[in-house]
Amino acid sequence: MTAHLDGEIRDGRHHMQVRVYYEDTDFSGIVYHANYLRYMERGRTNHLRLMGAEQQALFEQTETEGAGFAFVVRSMHLDFLKPARMDDVLDVVTWPIAVKGASIMLAQEVRRGNDVLVKAEVRVAFISGGRAQPIPKSIRTLMKADLIS
Repeated sequence: MTAHLDGEIRDGRHHMQVRVYYEDTDFSGIVYHANYLRYMERGRTNHLRLMGAEQQALFEQTETEGAGFAFVVRSMHLDFLKPARMDDVLDVVTWPIAVKGASIMLAQEVRRGNDVLVKAEVRVAFISGGRAQPIPKSIRTLMKADLIS
């Protein structure tokens, strides 16, 4: 059942469904803008998990080996296009668009049916020992980085 909770990868893009609850909305009944960041973070995390690079394993390696590694958000550009409302079922879509040195550029969309509600470009840095490091070949292979610009 975990794969269902994590979403699925179709045509090179990760899809994960999220239902909007009352707690996600503001006083006007639409999704509070910061909650889209939460949805997209879950999408990026589950995308990595389905590709075999689980964040928890990265944290554990950091604790046991001291020189572990992690992905951190370096920058993010967002466009809020349309609102989502309580009970909407949203599709959070994530895909890599560029892998360069120590960072990966991801595109993300939050959709309701055919409507794109939010678009994002997210630069994620690979760090080890508190500093940006080149992404290792094993992770580049997992992310199919050699197939991306």
